[in-house]
Amino acid sequence: MSLQDFKPRTVRGKRWKYKIDDFPEPYRTLYKILEKQGYIIIGRHSVYKKCHWTHAAIVERRFCYKCKFYGIASHRDIQMSPSALWCWNACLHCWRLRPTDTKIIWDDTKLPWVDDPDLIVEGSIEAHREALMGYWGHPRADKKLLEEAMHPVHVAISLTGEPVLYPRLGELIQEYHSRGLTTFLVTRGVRPDVLANLEEEPSQLYVSIEAWDKKSYEYFDKPVAPRAWELTLETLEMLPSFSSPTAIRFTLVRSFNMHEKALREWARIVERAQPTYIEFKSYMHVGAARHRLSREDMLRHLEVLEFAKKFSELTGYQVVSQQIESRVVLLSKLSRPIRLGEGCPGEIDREKDRLENMLEILRKGLSDIDEEEYKMILEQKI
Repeated sequence: MSLQDFKPRTVRGKRWKYKIDDFPEPYRTLYKILEKQGYIIIGRHSVYKKCHWTHAAIVERRFCYKCKFYGIASHRDIQMSPSALWCWNACLHCWRLRPTDTKIIWDDTKLPWVDDPDLIVEGSIEAHREALMGYWGHPRADKKLLEEAMHPVHVAISLTGEPVLYPRLGELIQEYHSRGLTTFLVTRGVRPDVLANLEEEPSQLYVSIEAWDKKSYEYFDKPVAPRAWELTLETLEMLPSFSSPTAIRFTLVRSFNMHEKALREWARIVERAQPTYIEFKSYMHVGAARHRLSREDMLRHLEVLEFAKKFSELTGYQVVSQQIESRVVLLSKLSRPIRLGEGCPGEIDREKDRLENMLEILRKGLSDIDEEEYKMILEQKI
């Protein structure tokens, strides 16, 4: 029997949930590792995982930067991938499980199975509800937010792996939209052919970048397929053809790309790509990335803001907002971002004074403030 014909037994009658022990190796071992890490396996190649910000929203009424920037309600946002283990890169900063992190050697450039989009969508919605059931007994859970969370309205198609390797991606987006969910698609841009031929665009498209040229890309992002950098550039040059908002996410790593050359090369890329938004975000020292990079590679938020300010002066993209806890800064030529949901109303305006205070610190040349001053900023006392 070929892998394509493989159909494991379902669990408790759920057509999207299979018995992991039925999978052939190496998938059985890898899926068991993912389950221990909190992932819920959907079908044969997709996964869901409850986001940290879903918990924070329900228990602490704290919301993620997507809520502040774009109105995406953190507790009603599904985090999933239709390509759990398959990617064309083995990036140094990736905190997810990669088969290359194990001793398993296999071809991870192509999915061996292709599940139907409706099964994946149904499974991700049910997995989201399943992951939240325990909160009904949580003493600090906001039951109103929990009830809302049981009816998700957003989905982030990212999480792990490379989503554009799922060959029915456009149909998957269509299926989510038909059920009233918005879609954020996050990609490294290695398949411009797939993005150019989507049956339906996502509600917002992200392209994630760390490198500034082919040499730096091959060192840091470790492509496992040929011409990946050239394909990424093709994707970036295609962004103006999208009718949906587009974003380029630059992940900043202290020992790798915090320098003038990266800044200027990215400015040239942005000039061609003309994204709706630019996000600068610090590398986060979590997960498997801790074995590849140093904690010192993670920036303080003010350093991210300083870098974003320099980029703004080069490109004309204005600093619009920030989220200090996530160490992320938003730039755009729009005065305020397009809201794709009803979450976090007014947060952009409430952030304005604090952002101005922090930019004033930079204007005074106090970028090397000590930790006590930084704590005051975090506590919104300055």
